[in-house]
Amino acid sequence: RGPLKIAVAAMAARCRLAARFHPVHGANVRLDASRTRATRVESFANGLCFSQEPLAPGQIFLVEIEEKELGWCGHLRVGLTAHDPQSLEVVPEYSLPDLVNMGDTWVFAITRSHNRVTVEGEEARVRSPPWEPFLLIERVRIPRDTLVGRSRPGRYSHILDDLYKMNVLPATARHSRIGVLYAPQPDGTADMHIVINGEDMGPSARRLPTTRPLYAVVDVFASTKSVRVIPVEYGFPSLQTLCRLVIQKHVVHRLAIDGLDLPPPLKSFCKHE
Repeated sequence: RGPLKIAVAAMAARCRLAARFHPVHGANVRLDASRTRATRVESFANGLCFSQEPLAPGQIFLVEIEEKELGWCGHLRVGLTAHDPQSLEVVPEYSLPDLVNMGDTWVFAITRSHNRVTVEGEEARVRSPPWEPFLLIERVRIPRDTLVGRSRPGRYSHILDDLYKMNVLPATARHSRIGVLYAPQPDGTADMHIVINGEDMGPSARRLPTTRPLYAVVDVFASTKSVRVIPVEYGFPSLQTLCRLVIQKHVVHRLAIDGLDLPPPLKSFCKHE
């Protein structure tokens, strides 16, 4: 058990470190102090962001759309790159096509419809029920609860939460959660997967090299104005998460949390995450 605990602890520490944006980013991006929120402050381009650290195999980089901006055509773009952001002389204006044209980069535009990529001759995958606690992507297990966005607390928020869990929410809507990861294959390469509101879209790109570090790419493009990184816990849940689960189990509606004798940060965590 000792080596397993050490491995889980190392993975958890790596996930916490990677669950923020790299200080290198597009010219129109402004990061908050924690580098977990990226906002495009001008125009519709120069919104390129990267994960702070390269991703581990099976590790998802998950963001939630927080703000939209009317008047632009196009939406969020996500993917992976083998380019170390620190090594870029200039951050490209666009992920598509600029960064992709540099090679060793795989980026897809998120649309209102799902971005599932099928391969000729491949059987359609069976979608796992939304109430299953884990999303399974090949040999990777990801807690599904974190992958699905939640409404802001309000009179009808419990109804909206049910819609989110059923993945009725359009992929480009506010509060949608979109993640990217890579799954190693027996031949030494990897498949890139995009996850939208708790559903795996299938391999979006195949035969990615695993000999080089792979960073997540998030392009805050056009109608997507602001996104926030959502940390995903692997292994054992934190004490904060366990407290949230117990509290939510014993209240009828999230608005009832306001009346509990709890520290304000814990109330906010229970209501919004």
